[in-house]
Amino acid sequence: MRSASGNGFDSSDSFAVSGAAERTARLHDIPPSITPSHGDDSHLLSRIASPADVKALAPNELAELCREIRTTLLAYGHQHGGHIGSNLGMVEATVALHRVFDSPRDRIVFDVSHQSYVHKMLTGRAAAYLDPDRFSEVTGFTNPDESKHDQFVLGHTGTSISLACGLAKTRDMEGPGSGIGNVVAVIGDGSLSSGVAFEGLNNAAEQGGNLIIVFNDNEMSIAGDFGGMYGPLARLRASGGTAQPNLFNAFGLDYRYVESGNDVAALVSAFEEVRGIDHPVVVHIHTLKGAGYDSEETHANQQNASTLPVSLDSPTGVHPTDNVNHSEPWHSDHCNLSDHEPHEGQCEASHWQNPDAAIGKPDDPRKHYGKMAMAALEPRFAAEPGLVVISPATPGSNGITHEFRERAGAHYVDTGITESHAVAYAAGIARAGGTPVVATTASFFQRAYDQFFQEMSLNRSRVTVLDFLGGLSGSDNTHSGAYDVTMFSNIPGATMLVPTSARDYLADLAWATAPAGSADAPAGPVVIRVPGEAILTAERDATLLPVTGGQIADRPQSTSLPVSVSSASGGISAATVRGTVSVTAQHAGVRHMLDWRVNQTGSHVAIIGLGNAYPLAEQTAAALSADYGITATVIDPRQCTSLDSDVLESLRDGHQQVITLEDGQLEGGWGEKVTAYYANHHVSDGSRNPHVLNFGAAKEFTDRVPLGELNERYGLTVEQVTEAITRCF
Repeated sequence: MRSASGNGFDSSDSFAVSGAAERTARLHDIPPSITPSHGDDSHLLSRIASPADVKALAPNELAELCREIRTTLLAYGHQHGGHIGSNLGMVEATVALHRVFDSPRDRIVFDVSHQSYVHKMLTGRAAAYLDPDRFSEVTGFTNPDESKHDQFVLGHTGTSISLACGLAKTRDMEGPGSGIGNVVAVIGDGSLSSGVAFEGLNNAAEQGGNLIIVFNDNEMSIAGDFGGMYGPLARLRASGGTAQPNLFNAFGLDYRYVESGNDVAALVSAFEEVRGIDHPVVVHIHTLKGAGYDSEETHANQQNASTLPVSLDSPTGVHPTDNVNHSEPWHSDHCNLSDHEPHEGQCEASHWQNPDAAIGKPDDPRKHYGKMAMAALEPRFAAEPGLVVISPATPGSNGITHEFRERAGAHYVDTGITESHAVAYAAGIARAGGTPVVATTASFFQRAYDQFFQEMSLNRSRVTVLDFLGGLSGSDNTHSGAYDVTMFSNIPGATMLVPTSARDYLADLAWATAPAGSADAPAGPVVIRVPGEAILTAERDATLLPVTGGQIADRPQSTSLPVSVSSASGGISAATVRGTVSVTAQHAGVRHMLDWRVNQTGSHVAIIGLGNAYPLAEQTAAALSADYGITATVIDPRQCTSLDSDVLESLRDGHQQVITLEDGQLEGGWGEKVTAYYANHHVSDGSRNPHVLNFGAAKEFTDRVPLGELNERYGLTVEQVTEAITRCF
């Protein structure tokens, strides 16, 4: 569910198709009939400015509109990337919704809303999918700032029914003056695994009144569907909606089933039946995820997607496929987690499609370091039966590959989109003596905040958390990880490690997952922030670490090793500062895991770079040396749970400034704790109270702002940090 990294559009590409090519339009090409530059409004999508235009179409034009939308989505995916598979499956349902209901008076709430591209096309935003120059005009999720037809900004899952209950409650309390008609929640089978969705169903049945829940069942979550409810749902599908037990009936809800979820006429009929209904009802529609992908296409063998024709074997471009109804979803096909090989049905790769411009690029940090962690854990499975990797969905995004999952067997558990359950489940494993590792994206972990406090930390559960996509990134506003340090580092009893290299990352993982009872093992939960783009880029290019070159010598650990200050240099003696973890050491005590590492000793200025901001610390130190003759002390704190008071005290001698760098929210974050330390431990000798400058992100939501631009905005560049330092002298 991450944001697109680029649209991959080359201005030399031509969208004009003529002759025989026009009859077999290419996946890579937008059909000329719906290309805005042609100025031809004779085709349907170019004429849709609002849902009223959908209502004005003749019944026999709806299938043609669906075909044009599907072809547009396929082209958009190759050029820009995005959540194409889920939208392809929802084409007919979305057209039918806007055909029957009267948005925005009738309120439509899309769960997660990553499948709202078609909705956006039909509510005045089609050009943002047709014209490459306008691709960035819309977000990947619903957004009320874009349109009155969008109800909420939603990038996390399971909340649509609860939100719809709230809308319906106000309508019913205020009566006709509320301006609200039908209330429709659209939720998928993967989203239904989320606990809050069940809470919404429970409330809906009790509340009563008009509430229409469109349950989009495509037999897939992000990866597979996991949970006991999916067997009864399969039996409902097989029986045409008549089998018992019926989950929705059990809640006291009315229920309708539509087998042909990609038949726009059938959907229009079903929605017309429930429009204006006076009680809550579930309309269960069976759709095909990725409907329209050619199930035979293989981009691994075809680098140029434009050579792959769209089959026209149905009026809407949906292909017949047997890629459904598999007992184990990750065995369902030959997808190898490439985001360029999506196809219809149970295909994990169709969750997120990268643009063609990204083909052949190396793994991003999530996949790179995720694969690294799994490779380190896998050899331990045979000897450690309690070692379990838990992913609340999104495994592939974080490098937990199909192949690893198959080999891991029972040592891997996908709990579905259930972050709260996943953390509590891990706490249960830990209490029983097992070794759980919970892995997902930083913003998703926000959904388990209470479980981190209660089940995990209050109970001192030995849970290891792999925190992916933490810190600043170009993500959309629902997936930013800029707040993870503020959250995790302030939970009592939890330790948050922030490694700055693959070596330290693996050492941290080994320590955090040391079997219960091992010497020097942590006594409670450990959160490891998985290194991000700045760290991986520096590991691939050591010149970006000009102070150390990425080479940190191991130094022996000793509980009696003192911190000393060299009077000659006015700085720290690197030989006597504890803080470097030896990867070859079998055991590293908690004290040493929390010690800060001094990578260069100097005077006048000390630069402390946390996690992804550490390369900036070295680069700033190099600039100070080259331009001003200042040899700065450079420190890698390695964790943000506590302050290393020995190091901070040693900086009083010979350092006028202490600089903290972090790629996360500054307010309530880590750097301010260093400022508070010196303020709260003020000494009488004013020359021994260094001035502290904190650099980090503002407390704000950002939406698809490139990382480089964010760094400029927050002063996290060599030039800006250097200027601030020298201005103070």
